[in-house]
Amino acid sequence: MPRATLTPLRYPGGKDKTYNYVRHLILENKLTSYIEPFAGGAAVAIRLLINEDVERIYINDVDKSIYCLWKTIINHPDSLIEKIKLTPLTMDEWHKQKHIQKNKETADDLSLAFSTLFLNRTNRSGIIKAGVIGGKNQDGNDKMDCRFNKNDIINRIELIAAKASRIKVYNYDAIEFIEKVVKNTRRSLTFFDPPYYDKGPDLYTNFYGHEDHVKLAKVIQKQMRNRYWILTYDIAEEIKKLYSRYNYQKYYLNYSIAKPTKGQEFMFFSSKIKPGNFRAHLQTV
Repeated sequence: MPRATLTPLRYPGGKDKTYNYVRHLILENKLTSYIEPFAGGAAVAIRLLINEDVERIYINDVDKSIYCLWKTIINHPDSLIEKIKLTPLTMDEWHKQKHIQKNKETADDLSLAFSTLFLNRTNRSGIIKAGVIGGKNQDGNDKMDCRFNKNDIINRIELIAAKASRIKVYNYDAIEFIEKVVKNTRRSLTFFDPPYYDKGPDLYTNFYGHEDHVKLAKVIQKQMRNRYWILTYDIAEEIKKLYSRYNYQKYYLNYSIAKPTKGQEFMFFSSKIKPGNFRAHLQTV
């Protein structure tokens, strides 16, 4: 069974650490589908599918950049792979890809998809709007190509593309996604991983304000009442109050923002889920 991260995207959070626990919930409850309304790198979704833990996955991201990358991996992997092979890892190219991101609404899907991958692999901590690894003069200890192993990234894309018929990709706001997609699934587990409450503006292109978090909580409580779901958040009293009716656990995960650190997060559980021996299933990957 593959153990390492299989997604081609880098993310500062460490959600892949929850894979064993998510797999445990799926097997224990005899679920067949897995859903991520805030997919990002979709690390857990991809591992579950590649390891044959689920029959299908649904990944959604409101950010057009992320959506186009997943859409292209599924529908046009060869075109994306060709761009990976032919594009040089230079600062001139970095500026070119930055420009595409700034004009994402007019960019074609393939160009935006590649730009997203390029900047994710060459920027600090994988954050699209962050600066380049090594600095613009490339005089840092690490250079911009240190996280861009072309062969490894291509292998991951090919592995995922081989399962394309079992992957559904969407570009909805999370609330719209719940109403249009999640509610129509059966035997599914949904993993909500919204933008962080406190540091969201620093990390995400599409971050949430307080009212967005409140609105999401209300929809989850109403529309997901009889469904299997888990939800993770940074530690914030406001979030604890919003989900006060649900069981929760605190757990540690590794962050890679600026320098490696350990952070603590909440994980909340729907009423259909018994947390069980939660920490025993967490792992460092």
